[in-house]
Amino acid sequence: VQLQASGGGLVQAGGYLRLSCAASGHTMNSYVMAWFRQAPGKEREFVATITRSGGSTYYADSVKGRFTISRDNAKNTVHLQMNSLKPEDTAVYYCAANQGYGLLYSSVLYAYWGQGTQVTVSS
Repeated sequence: VQLQASGGGLVQAGGYLRLSCAASGHTMNSYVMAWFRQAPGKEREFVATITRSGGSTYYADSVKGRFTISRDNAKNTVHLQMNSLKPEDTAVYYCAANQGYGLLYSSVLYAYWGQGTQVTVSS
């Protein structure tokens, strides 16, 4: 499966962005999906994950209550709605796919990655 992330940009603190990840080459409903992010000088960290059906989600504590992951399997797309953005949310955001089941929050479990989209939050 090939993944293409989009929707990043520059936003002021308190603002919002909606990231999208389009899958091609295989139907998305065969994959657990997730978003990760990597800030300059830091390791890649987990943000959110969603099960194959979209029935369950799991978030990092740092984004819980502000970010929402969702998916539209008919359109082979997963989204990350990011509200109340903070400067510490600044990072390159990556979508990832895994052919397993459940909620997977370790990056080593994901074999397929998009190219990343830059999110910059100014104070």
